[in-house]
Parts: sequence; structure tokens; C-alpha cells
Amino acid sequence: MAMMASHTSNHIAVIIINYNTARLSLEAIASVLEKSIRRGVHIHLLDNASPHGDATLLETELMRRGWDGIVTLHAQDENIGFGRGNNVVFESIIASGQIPEYVFLLNPDARVENDVIDVLADFLDSNIDAKAVGARIEKPGGQPATSAFRFPGIISTFASSLSLGLVSRLLKRWQVPLDPQISSGKVDWVAGAAVMFRFDAIRNVNFFDPTYFLYYEEVDLMRRLSLNGGQIWYVAEAHVVHIEGASTEVRSGEVMRKRLPAYWYDSWRHYFVSNHGRAVALVAAGAWILGAVGNDMLSLLPGRSRNSPAEFYQDFFDMALRPLLGLKARRYG
Repeated sequence: MAMMASHTSNHIAVIIINYNTARLSLEAIASVLEKSIRRGVHIHLLDNASPHGDATLLETELMRRGWDGIVTLHAQDENIGFGRGNNVVFESIIASGQIPEYVFLLNPDARVENDVIDVLADFLDSNIDAKAVGARIEKPGGQPATSAFRFPGIISTFASSLSLGLVSRLLKRWQVPLDPQISSGKVDWVAGAAVMFRFDAIRNVNFFDPTYFLYYEEVDLMRRLSLNGGQIWYVAEAHVVHIEGASTEVRSGEVMRKRLPAYWYDSWRHYFVSNHGRAVALVAAGAWILGAVGNDMLSLLPGRSRNSPAEFYQDFFDMALRPLLGLKARRYG
């Protein structure tokens, strides 16, 4: 376990990972700087090798707006994903010697709506056992979005795949998403779109697992924090508006209807194997397939539609099940 770092700066580090969302990233930065934050903040903006010249645009805009002194641009020459992108910034922070007590991760398609940073930091100040704290996320227009969750498991995988109301209600205590309008409290994990961590805490568990490209990385990190004795909290008083899926085009409400990218299956498999072992991952895979078959049968009834992702069976076998069986994964596209 890493030694606790001494904090050489009382500022809060804000990290935004950009990919093809330069204008949205600039709006996210503006939403942070427009708030009256009692503590100093320094914003780190990492461009993940956006193919349309975002890095150049961002550099120009930071200079033009006079933000170059309070925003550091990290331009990558390849897209390394969300977790590894944050890890690059974490290591840069360590190298600078200016170690913050807290780090706030904000999606480029998110906007802080109130004094989110102060609210979350004050909460961590007052709750020493809390290692991560997430904000309440709303969709444009004010509709609440799911912001807090349970850890996924075999039962939740089956229930989500089957997507039958009666079964979902019976298995509600295992469902991953919590009610979007829950009150503040301890949870398993919170949305990575707006979450504040104790820097020492995530450093002690070696930051994000670099195996993940996208998806499940924040679930994995918060599970490791929990296993290390930390608490994860959701604070409803902190408000963020999130335009979900601007970079990835994968939205939670649509994730079971579009074809999922290969890295989604990679992340699902790695999460279960690394946290529960290959045997449990195989059982979870069987639960997903069983639920999907049941959902396909239910879709034959009037008024019901299929819930599985497009090309699910072939993709799941090629990219999730084959590696679990010790075979080489196959990719599409």
C-alpha cells in the first residue's frame, strides 16, 4: 500500500477528459469557474487524441479566455480511455509536487449547477471515513437521472437481461440502479460524471485499473475503495446537469438496444473476473444469456420488444465468453 501523501496545496484538482467534445468541455470549465468557490481550484483538461483537432482548438481557447494559468491542457497522441486518461493527470499532479487533498472528476458534457465543489468538499471535510462522494445528476430540463448504484452481480445481471417487471420488483434489492430521487446517504458507487475523491485514498489503491478502456472503471475503483475500508456517499444537495453520452453515444436508457462496442464487453468481463474470479464471471455470463433468452421469448408477446443489444449473442460469445473459456476474443469492425 502506498504511503499517505502530504498535501502541498489546498486547492482542489478538477479533471475533465475530452474526446471530440471541445465546445462542451469549454462550457464545463466555464460552469466551474463561474461559481463562487471558497477553495482554489486548478482544472486539468486532457484531450484523448480527438481526431478533429480539439487539442489545437482547446489550446487556442484557453489562451484567448485567459484560462491558461488555471487550466492545464494535457494533449495525448492516442486515445487511452477514461480511467487511463485520469491516471495520466494523477501522475502529472504527483510530479508537480502540488498534491491536492481532493480531486473532482467532471464529464465534459456535464455542468455544475450550484456550489457543487464546495458542497462535496465540505462533506468530505466532515466525514473522514468517506473516500468518494457523488453529486445528484439531472438531465437537461431538470429530470432526475440515476446517480447512485449497487455493485453488479449475478442476480442483477439476470434481472436486467430478462427485463420483466414482476421479476425486477421481486429482485429489487439486487438491482444496480437506485431510485433517481433517493436522499443523501451511503451507497456502493456513484456516477463518474461528477464525483469527488480523496486523492490519498485513490492513490493508496493505485488509481484506476488501466485495463479498462471505458465503462466499469469507476465501479471497480469505488469497490476497491470500499474493500480498503472507505465509504462511498451520494449527496443530493450537489447538483449537476449531464448530457449523457455526448462522447460515446452510449446512453443508459439505450444501452440494451444498440450494438455495444467491443470495449463494453471487455470491461464487463474484466470487472467480474478481477473482482469475483473466473468461475463467478462464467455464472454471471450464463445468467445474462438465460435472461436474454427469456426476454426474447417474452418479446413474442403483443406489445413487447427485445431488450438485448443488437448482435448480442454473437458479440457476447466472441468478446466475453470466449476469453472466459480461455480462447482468444474475436472483434467486429
